[in-house]
Amino acid sequence: MHRNAARRPAHPIRPARPARPVRPARPAAGRTRLVAGCIAVAAVLGLSACGTASGALQPTTAAATPDSAPPQQQPTGTAATTTAPATGSDGATGSGPAAASAAAKPGASSVSGASGTSGTPSAPAQPAATARTTSPAATPATGTPAPPPAHPGTATKVIGSTASGGRTVALTFDDGPGPATGQILDLLAQYHVKATFCEIGQNAAANPALVKRVVAEGHRLCDHSVHHPQPFEKLSHDKAVYEIGAAHDMIVKAGGPGTEVSWFRAPGGGFDADNEHIAAGLGMSSLGWSVDPRDWARPGVPAIVSTVQQQLKPGGVILMHDGGGDRSQTVAALKQLLPWLVAQGYTFDLPAA
Repeated sequence: MHRNAARRPAHPIRPARPARPVRPARPAAGRTRLVAGCIAVAAVLGLSACGTASGALQPTTAAATPDSAPPQQQPTGTAATTTAPATGSDGATGSGPAAASAAAKPGASSVSGASGTSGTPSAPAQPAATARTTSPAATPATGTPAPPPAHPGTATKVIGSTASGGRTVALTFDDGPGPATGQILDLLAQYHVKATFCEIGQNAAANPALVKRVVAEGHRLCDHSVHHPQPFEKLSHDKAVYEIGAAHDMIVKAGGPGTEVSWFRAPGGGFDADNEHIAAGLGMSSLGWSVDPRDWARPGVPAIVSTVQQQLKPGGVILMHDGGGDRSQTVAALKQLLPWLVAQGYTFDLPAA
């Protein structure tokens, strides 16, 4: 009894254990861990605060912008600097494909592009991307005007030799058809020569019978413009289109169905990249010459003959005239030149095409 009575008072002391309510601090620690976990997740996702959508998006877009935004903004500012080298040197050396592959991998190309071009990490990556986006569109635009200043008069080959080469010669007659055309045709038939007649459009329209005779006797036709304006290379593009295109149509109409005009000869030899391309678009080659006796100036028959004899080389193209004024000296000189050419072993050919 005494022992039990002594032990029992101990039971009332146990209620002091409610001191355990101090443990609510543990839930606080759990929350701390939760918040810490949330912050850790936010840090991984690049979020500045768990609850702010704007704060969450800004860091990620800010990180993406340096890689994606400059290529979109850069084309307008770098099209000239990117495109000009591409057409001049970079495109020729094959860096165009390299730029395209670099643009396909913006993340990696920014570094490799930097080491390969200018050494700056960001700038080279931007030209690489713009080279791919602007070069296909910009190159035709810049490539078209560029050839004339870079290579004046050589956009297409101006022919100055015969088709066969060797000891051959091609006779060509400009500015007709005119009063001397029939006499020249008679002489050519006598020596079984085929020649090329570079006709002015308005003259062809006024003398369709002569054009038909030229075609019927196996000679060839050449476009020599509508009005023979000079300097021809100074004409505007639209004017050159008219002079070449309209003359072509006039000659074809005068010659009748099946008439072909194979060459274009610029008045005064005024070829340039523009009029050569216009002629090529109509299926005509640009025809020059290698021998010019200046018979149009009527220097005298002996001068015409001697100039041809001195300047002619095998495969040469002789320029003479069957229209544009009095061509009696040309006819008289041709009477001497045809037998001389035969005696020199020349055979008659057409210009190359």
